[in-house]
Amino acid sequence: MFTEDSSPIQDTNPPIETKPTYGNLRGFLRRQFEKPLLKPEDNLWFFFAGHGKRDADKDYLMLADSDPGDVAHLALSVDWITERLRRSGADNVVLFLDACRDENSRSGLGISTEEHQGVITYYSCKATQQSWEIDELQHGSFTAALLEGFQLQGEANCATVERLDRYLYRRVPEINRLHQKPIQTPCLKAEPPYKIHFVLLEKQADLKDAKPLKFEAALAEAKRDWQSARQFWIRVLAISPIDSDAIEGLERIARTSPVIITLPDQVITVSAGSRSELARYEFEVITVDARGQEIKRERHQARYLSEKIGNKFALEMVEIPGGSFNMGSPEDESGHYDGESRQHRVSVASFFLSKYPITQIQWRFVASLPKIGRDLAPAPSYFKGDLLPVETVSWYDAIEFCARLSQKTGSNYCLPSEAQWEYACRAGTVTPFHFGKTITSKLANYNANYIYAEEEKGEYRGKTAPVGSFSPNAFGLYDMHGNVWEWCADPWHKNYAGAPTDGKVWDEKIANENHYQNYLPSLSQFLEDKRFRVIRGGSWYFSPQFCRSAYRLHLSPGDRNADFGFRVVGFPSRT
Repeated sequence: MFTEDSSPIQDTNPPIETKPTYGNLRGFLRRQFEKPLLKPEDNLWFFFAGHGKRDADKDYLMLADSDPGDVAHLALSVDWITERLRRSGADNVVLFLDACRDENSRSGLGISTEEHQGVITYYSCKATQQSWEIDELQHGSFTAALLEGFQLQGEANCATVERLDRYLYRRVPEINRLHQKPIQTPCLKAEPPYKIHFVLLEKQADLKDAKPLKFEAALAEAKRDWQSARQFWIRVLAISPIDSDAIEGLERIARTSPVIITLPDQVITVSAGSRSELARYEFEVITVDARGQEIKRERHQARYLSEKIGNKFALEMVEIPGGSFNMGSPEDESGHYDGESRQHRVSVASFFLSKYPITQIQWRFVASLPKIGRDLAPAPSYFKGDLLPVETVSWYDAIEFCARLSQKTGSNYCLPSEAQWEYACRAGTVTPFHFGKTITSKLANYNANYIYAEEEKGEYRGKTAPVGSFSPNAFGLYDMHGNVWEWCADPWHKNYAGAPTDGKVWDEKIANENHYQNYLPSLSQFLEDKRFRVIRGGSWYFSPQFCRSAYRLHLSPGDRNADFGFRVVGFPSRT
């Protein structure tokens, strides 16, 4: 935030200037961190690249207007910075200090080896060493390696404090040798030491990263340190949102602790009975180039719950991990129109989404359940088949379906928000389709008489296909492109001006988000709402540009057609 060309911070009175001076940074830390503003399970990172100095046995960061001759009054003490950051309320405070530590740096002794309670500190070099700038990289070697480490994927990722430390320890000397700079060895100080197991990048962490946290949680419980145990279990949930050990641990603490400890909002309690335990399935994800040629095929796994509905079949709900993405499309994407602008960053909490569009056999069972707000035709679809997606259903029909399913199962079911739908469709991709730069009729069911990029024309089937006929995306979801359009919960907005960034339904008239998670109390209100609603994904009838991840269409909530279907979001359980 504090750089030579950064803009003032406007949400304060008066605004805070962000030129990197002692006065500006100290004023910001003093004013913004006077009272807690984060939860204990949150993370707070502080990055500094510049000069360090040691004076009178204390460490200082030197800013543009700091005076080496009056360090105590015109430089920022690391102790003071740490104390301000700890006031945020976050239990995981991480400092990245890219500063020299030799005695000749700005005529001081440099940043020392002080340990700061409750803080993880990455130093760019050991004591007595210098931290080197690399002109070709436009960064110091430490900062360059840090940015590299954050982008690593797969088994080589730097998701935890310990793995990032190992990567920096190896990579920074490599960069210095490559650019003919003297030796520079990064080091880590974590206080308490168990913080080396903490997760920095939750999206990249996996189940093995949860094991040390589970061990620490068990130790904390044994010591009756309920608050620490709770934080460890919550961090396990950040890696695996429905981890049974963590959920049981939090419930156990809530029953045992002499103080009030509430379960975090994101905990999903899986009820016994009709729902099976969380299971996994494997699948292949295909990526193609602009010509529609396969360029990559990868094995993936996803986790899901099975909700038994009826005697012979179940509704499979896939766990969609939380994360952030750019919603909308760039202006240079083929097929882009104003309704997809402007691209904006959205953070989406984890949720469950049906693996396939709702099928006709699933529809038939739910339509036979007692009416709540409106009648449902038992067989509305134009194309007939148990495993074909249900179609010729309106938005009103879809929310009545969700209400009946919720009433039957005891779990909340609803339509996805528009942001949830696009996030789930993209599954981490930024291309027009989750398959890549285009799609082909071998990958999806759409009007392949038309082409999108450089691929050849394909088969136009002229009807729906059984769900799961084509390859899924990286989240394990099928038929996100084509087959049938899918209703979303949101009322229509002509573009993204003023759009929320939290992934929830965008509805200024209904502020209580629970109305969109549990339709039962408000179904009559929704059935009388005549505002246009969003529909996504394209269909068997439409050309490929309408099947893009970003494309959005609006229709009257009572409209039906032979290519209008839907899938559902689940919030198990309501009780």
